[in-house]
Amino acid sequence: MATQTLTQQNFDEVVTGSDVVLVDFWAEWCGPCKSFAPTFEASSNQHPDVVHGKVDTEAEQGLAAAANIRSIPTIMAFREGVLVFAQPGALPPAALADLVTQVKALDMDEVRKQLAEQAEQTAP
Repeated sequence: MATQTLTQQNFDEVVTGSDVVLVDFWAEWCGPCKSFAPTFEASSNQHPDVVHGKVDTEAEQGLAAAANIRSIPTIMAFREGVLVFAQPGALPPAALADLVTQVKALDMDEVRKQLAEQAEQTAP
């Protein structure tokens, strides 16, 4: 499956409407982003069950700001609409493959339980 272009208009729909979504925040002028692009594209072909989306931070500045992007490339992984991974920097192919495997293996009931506990602890 080819990568999808994500925008302010379709981001939430794609992230909440798919089981596993990887997002690459990038920009045309970013050398490391260009170097990482073939790795991300290859992952989309190797994992057709995982949505691979790209956000052009120049075209989608509001979305990049909402996602608190400070450095590019930044990779985010969502599982069942929940952000489970976010890290700046390009990943080598093996690390990206490992990330996909780990995200697919997550026990989402346990993740939601932990998030609820964290929310309770930080509530006033």
